Order: sequence, then C-alpha cells, then structure tokens
Amino acid sequence: MREWRWLAAAMLGLCLAACTGPASQPEPTATPTTSALSGSYDPARFASMVRTRAQEAGVSPRLVMAILFNESYKPHDPALERAWQRLKPGAAFGVANMHEATFDATKKGRAFAGRSWDQLPDDPDLAIQAESWYLHDLAAQLPAHRSGSITSDELLALGYNAGPGAMKSFARGTKPGAQAQSYLDTLRGNWAKAGKALGEP
Repeated sequence: MREWRWLAAAMLGLCLAACTGPASQPEPTATPTTSALSGSYDPARFASMVRTRAQEAGVSPRLVMAILFNESYKPHDPALERAWQRLKPGAAFGVANMHEATFDATKKGRAFAGRSWDQLPDDPDLAIQAESWYLHDLAAQLPAHRSGSITSDELLALGYNAGPGAMKSFARGTKPGAQAQSYLDTLRGNWAKAGKALGEP
C-alpha cells in the first residue's frame, strides 16, 4: 500500500499525457491538489462527521476514525481517484476506500439509498456514513463465541479490509495472513491517533 505515492506520480503523468491535446492547443485537465501529493492529508479533519455517523450506525467513533487513518495511505483527491480508476477499474473510492459492490449492498434501506458510489470521492460525509453502516452490518455477523486475542473492534476492521468471511475465520481463531496482520498492526498503531483526533483519552 505504501507504494501509492509512486503509483500516484506515475498515474498523474499518464493522465496528463492522455488528457492533454496537441501542444498548440492543450485541453484543460483536472490536477490533484498539492496537499494530496505531498502527503499532508489528515483524516482528523473529519472528526465531527465521524462522531455523527458512527452514533447513527451504533458503532465506535474511534474505530471509524482509526480505519480512516488506515485508509489514508493514499491521497484522497477526487481528480486523482478518478484518474486512477481509469487505469485500474474496480479500485475503491472515497476517504474510506469503499468498493462499489460493498457500497451498493450497504446503502439498501438506508438514508443514503438514493446516493451513488461514484459520489464518494467528492463527499467525505457520504463515505464516512457508508463506512459506519458497513461496520454496523459486519458487527451483526460477528460470531457470538470467539477464540483468540483479537478484539471485536479489531475483527470489524479486519472485516472492513478483508471481507466478512475472513472476519468470521479470524474470529474462530484462524491466524491472519501477512496482509491482514499488516492492516491489524497499522490499526493498532493508529488507535491512539484516532482517539486524539476525537478528543478521547
């Protein structure tokens, strides 16, 4: 995941090359903000949204925020996300990095049912709302009896990253693979940062 900055730079070059017309008549192109490419993106600015949406969905605001920090490995700039989507169809959208199928399943019967997945890059509040309700849905799938040392919040984060099937397997005591363990380690490293962003002790 950490190679995103290199991928972003390469993708930006490809996008500019593909989107620019002849040298004598260049067409306007959308370019990402300097902050997006410099790595100054900070999920803490969404603290108010996180509190509101997490409360609506009945999930931990700290978990929602920690996942936003986990997913901040890439710059969340709408133009950059859409350019990357053209190069890699099926990539996730929005500050919570959600895939289209997950968004469409999560929105059913919810207040944002009329919204579209392709709106996520432009609407952090929608992305956080969808993230919160997906965590709510994952929580309903957690086995009542679990084994192992992974906490419920950590299992939900792993479910967010790897899907409900993997989450259930981890809950039964299956050891996370390298990728899942890396996500879990990152979450644990971001836990204090998430609490601080929300003003929690």
